[in-house]
Amino acid sequence: MHVLRSSEIGGYLYCRRAWWYRRQGVPSENQEELAAGTVLHAQHGRRVLVAGLTRTLGLILLLAGILLLVAYCTMRVI
Repeated sequence: MHVLRSSEIGGYLYCRRAWWYRRQGVPSENQEELAAGTVLHAQHGRRVLVAGLTRTLGLILLLAGILLLVAYCTMRVI
C-alpha cells in the first residue's frame, strides 16, 4: 500500500495531471528548471541560516555591551 504524503496532496491540488504522471513514473520534461529550483532553494536556505546566525551574534554583542555598561556604571558609583 502506498503511503500518501502531504506534499503529494499539495502536488495533486496544484496540478492533477502532473501528480498522475509522477505516480505513473513518467519523468519530468523540465529537468533543468527543477535543478535550477533546487539550487535556488539551497542558496536561500544558506542565506536564512546566515541571517539567523548574524542576528544571534548581534544579540550576544548587544547583551555584552549592556553588561559592560552596567559594570562600568557600578564601578563609577563604588
